[in-house]
Amino acid sequence: MSSARSQSQPSAKSSRWSRIVLRFARWCTAVILLLLFAVAGGFLWFLSGVPVSEIILSSRADGIVVLTGGASRIEDAIELLAKGNGQRLLISGVNPSTSEREITRLKPEHGNIITCCVDLDRTAVNTITNATETRRWAKNRGFKSLIVVTSNYHMPRAMAELSHQLPDISLVAFPVVSEQLKAGWSSGPTLRLLFVEYVKYMAAIARMRVPILDRMFA
Repeated sequence: MSSARSQSQPSAKSSRWSRIVLRFARWCTAVILLLLFAVAGGFLWFLSGVPVSEIILSSRADGIVVLTGGASRIEDAIELLAKGNGQRLLISGVNPSTSEREITRLKPEHGNIITCCVDLDRTAVNTITNATETRRWAKNRGFKSLIVVTSNYHMPRAMAELSHQLPDISLVAFPVVSEQLKAGWSSGPTLRLLFVEYVKYMAAIARMRVPILDRMFA
């Protein structure tokens, strides 16, 4: 009898630990599935907010800011300036070696406007510093409204950062849609590009809501 009892005790302990491990595995699986659903849902929500086509802008603003990352963005911003949609244009995040002459080559027909009314920011290296340099430029000029030019997938994060830095300035989005995105979002590289931008956008929103982190990266 004592031998049978001693054998049943380890068996009972083993069974109890097996149940605990199984419950823990189920709990972890449920948490992972919930996180995956949350990420997928958030990504779909992000995609729904990405402009899919360029717009014809009729409104005017005090200034125009374009965040570098593609020549077409700068060309579109110069066109807006030439049409009188803003008084001055800030090209933020220009490579330190880029000259005004190189900018003029993009739109040589607007050379006079570029010479008189375009400012080059060579300090910004990311979207956060784009926003801080834009704030400095807009405040120095006394501007109260800005047209923001950047790629359509980058627009949500750009507007979030600029709104955070310039809460008292009216912002108008002018999204630039690349040929890659005009062709559709179903390709692997395009989806990866959009997902990476979604992660950056969510990280930016989270940072803005934590004052200590916001001060560290500002």
